[in-house]
Amino acid sequence: MSGLPANANVVIIGGGVIGTSVAYHLAQQGWTGVVLLERKRLTSGTTWHAAGLIGQLRSSPSMTRLAKYTQELYSTLEEETGIATGFRRCGSITAALTAERREEVFRTAAMARAFGVEVEELGPGEIKARYEHLNIDGVTGGVWLPSDGQGDPTNITMALAKGARNNGARLVENVEVTGITRRGRRVVGVDWRDETGVEGHIACEHVVNCAGMWGREVGRMAGVNIPLHACEHFYIVTEPVPGLGAVPVLRVPDECTYYKEDAGKMLVGAFEPVAKPWGMDGIPDHFEFDQLPEDFDHFEPILEAACNRMPLLAEAGIHTFFNGPESFTPDDAYHLGLTPETDNFWVAAGFNSIGIQSAGGAGMALARWMEDGEKPFDLGTVDIARMQPFQGNARYLYERSKETLGLLYADHFPFRQKATARGVRRSPFHDHLIAQGAVMGEVSGWERANWFARGGEERAYRYSWGRQNWFENAAEEHRAIRENVGMYDMSSFGKLKVEGPEAEAFLNRVCGASLSVPLDKIVYTQMLNSRGGIEADVTITRLSETGYLVVTPAATRLADQTWLLRHADGFRVTITDMTAAEGVLAVMGPKSRDLLSRVSPDDFSNAAAPFGTARPIEIGMGLARAHRVSYVGELGWEIYVPADMAGHVFETLLEAGQDVGLKLCGLHMMDSCRIEKAFRHFGHDITSEDHVIDAGLGFAVDTKKADFIGRDAVLRREETGPRMRMLQFLLKDHEPLLYHYEPILRNGDIVGHLTSGNYGHSLGGAVGLGYVPCAGESTDDVLASTFEIDVMGTRIEAAASLRPLYDPKGLRMKA
Repeated sequence: MSGLPANANVVIIGGGVIGTSVAYHLAQQGWTGVVLLERKRLTSGTTWHAAGLIGQLRSSPSMTRLAKYTQELYSTLEEETGIATGFRRCGSITAALTAERREEVFRTAAMARAFGVEVEELGPGEIKARYEHLNIDGVTGGVWLPSDGQGDPTNITMALAKGARNNGARLVENVEVTGITRRGRRVVGVDWRDETGVEGHIACEHVVNCAGMWGREVGRMAGVNIPLHACEHFYIVTEPVPGLGAVPVLRVPDECTYYKEDAGKMLVGAFEPVAKPWGMDGIPDHFEFDQLPEDFDHFEPILEAACNRMPLLAEAGIHTFFNGPESFTPDDAYHLGLTPETDNFWVAAGFNSIGIQSAGGAGMALARWMEDGEKPFDLGTVDIARMQPFQGNARYLYERSKETLGLLYADHFPFRQKATARGVRRSPFHDHLIAQGAVMGEVSGWERANWFARGGEERAYRYSWGRQNWFENAAEEHRAIRENVGMYDMSSFGKLKVEGPEAEAFLNRVCGASLSVPLDKIVYTQMLNSRGGIEADVTITRLSETGYLVVTPAATRLADQTWLLRHADGFRVTITDMTAAEGVLAVMGPKSRDLLSRVSPDDFSNAAAPFGTARPIEIGMGLARAHRVSYVGELGWEIYVPADMAGHVFETLLEAGQDVGLKLCGLHMMDSCRIEKAFRHFGHDITSEDHVIDAGLGFAVDTKKADFIGRDAVLRREETGPRMRMLQFLLKDHEPLLYHYEPILRNGDIVGHLTSGNYGHSLGGAVGLGYVPCAGESTDDVLASTFEIDVMGTRIEAAASLRPLYDPKGLRMKA
């Protein structure tokens, strides 16, 4: 094709709203050599049939920041480019039909205030006043976001495309990418073919996969994993409704529906509980502005409820019944960022029906990431590195996609577990735990015992916003750890072997703490970015002169391994994932020493096994390695067992434990214990955006050692003092529950939000962690304040502390 360059700085694959946004933002940053290739015409995949809903409030501060940016961008695009985007702030209402949904949306409203989003809680009559066409029978309440809006997806895309071209980007239609050339960890070029059959190649420095529902296949061209699957998405558009006028966007999630006024017509769409996957045999080559076959039987129950909820629908004829495909990911969060398998292949795809409201922010964030080489702020929720390799499996994606579309409008209960595509990854203790009454949850595909049912109890979650059916079970497990001895499975946590003659120097470079330690020493440390933000939170055990074991959270194993690999150049080291090689049983509590002494001839005294050390032990008739460390704040050991001996060791401990009252525990217990100790949870309390000093983790950084990533940022913050302080909060009313993102009020004003929350069974109330601004203030100034936590619109007084409220000196762990 004439005019296509032989070389480019970056090739963007896909010309929907996401690809054009990436091109727009890269060009705005001054990037030259930006080329976008679209297989057919711009918007012809999914964008053209999107509903165009543009909301601000998302599930986390970072995602809300991106959504707010998107709205602000769309409000200025028309003036910048001269293309009308159809953007208007009509506001949005979410109506609840149950008490549980009302609590969810009211908690969401409190969260919105913490994020700086204008919001108002509404009663049924107030909803009717703002939306006269709505039948409010059964409505229990709702929320109003006046700044939400809607727009024309095609024109928004065309405006972004024009803005990109105005700044020098090349956007070329009817050119399909047919192959990607890769050398080692770098992509070096793309092959293309135009509509006439002419073929060519573009050498490039970066490739961005914005191919939407083709994203998985494009990823496979480069040997990278982009797990997503297309599903059918249904909506109808009515004939013109006389006198309809402009109305807010309306969502009634309990009936799986959303409503939008569209040029005097009503558009009604659905996210039904059981979706219909599409494209299992591949997407046809000719697919362009295509619709899928109607399936009125599938949509009819939704439409019947909608006609009751919006009586005008019963009088209006259906002008259009639309069925079009959209791509969904295994966890309902889109994919953004640098792929783990490479150092220059990026992705922005899998937007789960929120592509229009996400595109502006996602394009901005990815462009800044590409410019700086680091995430601009916390993007862990959508970072492609969260996806595990197995999640690209076609059957897995097919099964999970049936659920994920519907989860958009399902009740977002705390602790809700995915129901589909389960049982893929199991620890060596899985069957033993099931036999003992374990109720399993899932993280990154790992089946994990979250709590244990008593004899005769139903082994299933009963979700709610209050005390769920397992609350007392977890409380008993919590007390066992605090007062006696408990055992739980930690096999899912990532285990990375770092080995080689320069392993010590390498880890000293990438970690804040010193790894120049004796053999068998365990070091708690973080991997920092150049800003002092926390990229990983790990423990590292020195196993030999040239070998270390890095233990990571299960969900971040791949991301942490990738961070290590990307910084290993120039060091003689190898990094190997050993997660499946060993099972891990945590034996914790005041009687843990007694229990282990019953099954092992080894000495577990402080003199022989001090806190923060590991040593090989005999256990039963097998061998293991005992790490004296604790995430629950009690005396205990993590027992690392070769997978082939895991069953024997479990049986040995369980049998011996009968004499000391051993209780099997789940990971809900681990979280309630750790929050009482104010131990940070990576991804919630500490992220790439949170400075290690502000997080209260300066004790884990050794600025006296040779240069390490983030050292200068740590020294600067030590000099100026923290800008934020991580505080622990205990509600003075023992009844309410905390989860995360509840607003923190200091002396009556919102100053932040909780980053995590749980119930402190030993402290007698709900506990939360959260950051409070403190630049230029002393500790005494901060703690002299009055603090409250907003729970569903009610302010509840809370005690605040910088030190852990439970065992502040950590004496129990070192007993």
